[in-house]
Amino acid sequence: QVQLVESGGGLVQPGGSLRLSCAASGISLRFLDTGWYRQAPGQQRELVARITDAITDEDITIYADSVKGRFTISKDRAKNTMYLQMNSLKPEDTAVYYCNVDVGEGYWGQGTQVTVSS
Repeated sequence: QVQLVESGGGLVQPGGSLRLSCAASGISLRFLDTGWYRQAPGQQRELVARITDAITDEDITIYADSVKGRFTISKDRAKNTMYLQMNSLKPEDTAVYYCNVDVGEGYWGQGTQVTVSS
């Protein structure tokens, strides 16, 4: 049974940082297309960042324009865990953040709340 468990969300002041984790079980994240999405109240779920393992070169990453230069997506293959380092957080980053594995029908975690507020 595939399970994705997010953690690391919370309340942070504008300009602060958080690191989200997505621990996977029942599936290896190696060489799979994985990513982070977020959904703010009343909004559609949107892509934040995705990462695809490369065999010989650097991993392939893409970011939403709104987070480029502030967020970094990464994987620890030994821990089978994906991360999202979020720096210079803004109030508009407030949302529930979900991790996703793009294989078969796709798998989603339960989400972790990130609130950026003073």
